[in-house]
Amino acid sequence: MEDNLLQVIVPTIGLVSGLIGAYVGLQNRALLAEVRQELAELENRIITRINGTYVRKGECTLREGHLQERLDVLSQGLSQNRRTPER
Repeated sequence: MEDNLLQVIVPTIGLVSGLIGAYVGLQNRALLAEVRQELAELENRIITRINGTYVRKGECTLREGHLQERLDVLSQGLSQNRRTPER
């Protein structure tokens, strides 16, 4: 009788401990996935904020070049208007 009881209890304990281990493992995976998702969202918010706040050096150089071209065109137009007599 005692042997039969041990033959049932030992595998049952192993099965229960395995199920508990699997459950804890799944919970850890779910928590890890949730943390990774939150980190990705935070990273996106930070990058969006940085891009909205700061201007890259290349963009500044490009804007400065376009502004200089516009000023040159305007100054040439003014100098031509001053040279030609008005009627």
